[in-house]
Amino acid sequence: MQDLVRTVARFTGLKQKTAAEAVHRVFTEIEDALMQGDRVTLGSFGTFRVKVRAARLARNPRTGARIPIPARRVPTFRAGKELKNRVDTPPGRSGT
Repeated sequence: MQDLVRTVARFTGLKQKTAAEAVHRVFTEIEDALMQGDRVTLGSFGTFRVKVRAARLARNPRTGARIPIPARRVPTFRAGKELKNRVDTPPGRSGT
């Protein structure tokens, strides 16, 4: 996270403390939206959302006993098409 703060400070001319507050606020807003069950889309970068994993039975590998695993909500991220394309483009070659 500190690398991101330094980069934001360098490119915006903000002091590091101000940049850290801004970066922290962005992540806090994403977290708050996810806690409310909302999606957060960051342009062509990608989308954060919450998925519900159903309750299930697991097995303890040592004893073989069945263990109930409760349902839970988990944050997920799906990369946008542009991000996928940029990551897939080898360094030194221009992307589409």
